[in-house]
Amino acid sequence: MPHILLGDDDEELTQLLEEYLDNHGIQCDCVHDGEAVIKKLKTASTKAPIYDLLVLDIMMPKMDGLSVLRQLPNIIDIPVIMLTAKGEEIDRIIGLELGADDYITKPCNPRELLARINAVIKRTNAAVSDHTPLPEGRLHLDQNQRSCQIDGVELQVTGTEFDLLVALLKQKGEVVSKEWLSEHVLQRELQPFDRSLDVHVSRLRKKLQPFHDEPIKAVRGKGYQLVL
Repeated sequence: MPHILLGDDDEELTQLLEEYLDNHGIQCDCVHDGEAVIKKLKTASTKAPIYDLLVLDIMMPKMDGLSVLRQLPNIIDIPVIMLTAKGEEIDRIIGLELGADDYITKPCNPRELLARINAVIKRTNAAVSDHTPLPEGRLHLDQNQRSCQIDGVELQVTGTEFDLLVALLKQKGEVVSKEWLSEHVLQRELQPFDRSLDVHVSRLRKKLQPFHDEPIKAVRGKGYQLVL
């Protein structure tokens, strides 16, 4: 059974979500402020429970969700789904830029949250088990360790960024459509106003630019092409 951590200061909502997720095969621990999230994750990095995913509200007391996201790389490697207020697009973009894997707006439908949780966990598990040989070149991806090197230099990437690189590298030199990347990397259909994929690619492009002026080319109306 997958085991997740939910950080949200709305205790009534977290109780509802905890019961719903538990009834659908997801074990859920709940905390209600940012400092408690950090404390739980620090414990999880050294002993059980080991969480499969973090669901994180942006607006929380003591420490907000974005501040928690900034600290995560120094604590634990874990997929993150953000809970954001409806209409707060800037929070969603910043969260994705800080390494979150996905987001869902509040008030959220428990069924939609369950689908997003299952999609992210499925993608993470599939990426760990998929050892299809990748083309060799300047870019080296270790699919066992989920680590990335370019010209022998270690590159820090998030789980979603790693999966994007794998997908693009498998089709290096070809234009890969946004629709295909969304379905195979983010595990959902591309929606008209969903900028998640663009933000992930933009963040990844910035990390690769010290090694190449245009490592990932955007082909207008078609998709993305890895040229590194």
